[in-house]
Amino acid sequence: MSKSETPAAKPAGRAAALQYRPQDGAPVIVASGMGHIAEKIVEVAQDSGVPVYEDTSLATVLTQMELGREIPEELYQAVVDIYLYFLNFDPADPEKFRRENKTE
Repeated sequence: MSKSETPAAKPAGRAAALQYRPQDGAPVIVASGMGHIAEKIVEVAQDSGVPVYEDTSLATVLTQMELGREIPEELYQAVVDIYLYFLNFDPADPEKFRRENKTE
């Protein structure tokens, strides 16, 4: 899993990893699964230094899609929100960005 991949994880056992490259039209689903596979996706991401973002709804939708497929336009905003979260992430206060943007 490369550093450009961003997993969306659900504690109950669903995870997906996205990859975006400049030549792609949109982020591509490069891994997804449930149960043990979801746990391995998250483990590999964490071991590789790839940030993990938990979003139950998004993980559910992404795990139902075909691997290698670009995400649909309807999910662009959700993925942009995740990238913004990571760009503004403060390890000293992990919930700061969500708290500050909750009113939007």
